[in-house]
Amino acid sequence: MSVEKISVSDIMGDDVKRVEVYPKVLVIAGSEPLGSAGVQADIKSITCCGAYAAASITCIVNEDTTAVKEILPLPSDLVIGQAESFLSDVGASSIKIGMLFTEELIVKVAALLRRYPHIPAVIDPVMVNATGQRLVELSAIEAYKNELFPLATLITPNAREASLLLGHEMTMETAGNDMEELCGWGSSVIVKSIRPDGRQIDLFKETGKDGYEKIEKQMVRTPNVNGTGCTFSSSIAAYLARGFGLRDAVHRAEDYIDGAIRTGARYLFGKGFGPVCHNYRLDKDRL
Repeated sequence: MSVEKISVSDIMGDDVKRVEVYPKVLVIAGSEPLGSAGVQADIKSITCCGAYAAASITCIVNEDTTAVKEILPLPSDLVIGQAESFLSDVGASSIKIGMLFTEELIVKVAALLRRYPHIPAVIDPVMVNATGQRLVELSAIEAYKNELFPLATLITPNAREASLLLGHEMTMETAGNDMEELCGWGSSVIVKSIRPDGRQIDLFKETGKDGYEKIEKQMVRTPNVNGTGCTFSSSIAAYLARGFGLRDAVHRAEDYIDGAIRTGARYLFGKGFGPVCHNYRLDKDRL
């Protein structure tokens, strides 16, 4: 039996004018079953911050709220093919890169970014999860430095990941030199969740500018912090896609993640680390 092909022009009527353009974020990251991290968190945060989310899946993670149990990387050519299908047909306003896991995939994603140099790229080097587990091959850490970071608009390591990249523990005492070194690969950087004396501090430095900005917030003591890095970096990518400058995008994302953590702290979720509340701005009755 033959199947008749239908084109877009066959179904378009004169009464619909397609003139609007979505601000679009392509996510390249892993998938997990809880809905609190990875692509699932990325899509929620991008949507809640006003942009359209698409995704290329890099790996399948089996985890519960207490531990990562298995990581199955998808074939790197399939990952790149997914991304190319979106970029070449639809196009993206920004790209957010999350968990890549292998050196081979990092090299291929870097080659993809070189083909689209005009698209801002936010790279979250997902190396350690909320329980402290390392999530990438050791060789992948060097590949991030040498291949991906020089192509990034912004990198968003947390304090543990920054320490892995630097080769020593990052503290407020070492922050000046450390922020310079982290920008040395060519991108701007925000280091999340440095916690001296019970305070919550993020450090933001734009490449080519002197000094760094300290963003201090009241700490929320909650186990519901799984996927905070994914959520934060994706919200930055969403604001970049919408046309905001980097500093403005970072500060808007800081406000978004702060509210998501504070609202999410109210919820019971499993036995370990739960999610933030991505859609807290829509949850008017509970605020």
